[in-house]
Amino acid sequence: MVMTMTMASRIRSLQYLSSSSGVRWAAGGWMLFITENLILSENRTALIEKLGDANYHNLYGICSTSAVGSIVYAYFYNNSASVVRKTLPLHAASFAFLSMGLTMASQLLPKLQIPVALDASKEESVRDSNNLSTVPTPVSAKSSAFQVRCPFDFANPQTEGELWGTERVTRHAGLWSMAITGLGQACLASTLPHRVWWSMPTLMALIGGWHTDSRFERGMGGTLSEDYKAKTSNIPFAALIAGKQESGAWESLLFKEIKPLNALLATSLAAFWVMRRKGSQTTISKAFAASFK
Repeated sequence: MVMTMTMASRIRSLQYLSSSSGVRWAAGGWMLFITENLILSENRTALIEKLGDANYHNLYGICSTSAVGSIVYAYFYNNSASVVRKTLPLHAASFAFLSMGLTMASQLLPKLQIPVALDASKEESVRDSNNLSTVPTPVSAKSSAFQVRCPFDFANPQTEGELWGTERVTRHAGLWSMAITGLGQACLASTLPHRVWWSMPTLMALIGGWHTDSRFERGMGGTLSEDYKAKTSNIPFAALIAGKQESGAWESLLFKEIKPLNALLATSLAAFWVMRRKGSQTTISKAFAASFK
């Protein structure tokens, strides 16, 4: 009996997904954006030869602007009959996705550092007993002073040809950080169309990353060597999990290459956002229940 009710509920959900105009708009806007980028970028050379460079960019701009406009419209095209519950497991999943996505995005920024540091490297000089020359003090007598420095560390510790940081996770950290953050927001969404809307960047990252790799392999817009491709992946963590990188890759990523303050700030932001949305859940539930009275 319980299984029959569960199956019936799933069938109703699938029927709703296929019939809801809100869901169609949520998915359709993103699909239009993905498709027009795929077609126009893949045929870039042929279109420029036929239309000219200026006309090609005008066409690209018009199509992209229209697609983005449909995405924005889809977000505000709200179907109030599709309100869904947000449970504790969904909040936990949201925190996990948001932490991962925001941390990945934070690693693309300059490394944060505490702007005030203790500098114990300065040596005091003292004169000898004949007052003729100066000698350095022993290490134990070195002075310590606070040093003010830039809150951003722009130094690049990566050596040429070495895998470093987000490269170990995915070749397309920008796309996937947005996609994973979107999944976190999808878990907090109050309507089914909004859940679909926030989930669609994952499809964009999957297809967009694959298409970028395909173009780079053919020397279009960039390069992708066989060695680099073999050691990395489009899908996050796939190459690490498959053991395609050198021994100790996980340890290097977590304890040497990660920017800790960036990650801490990103995780704190994720926790704040989830707790803030969790606190507003009661208000949303009461308002929804009142609409049926």
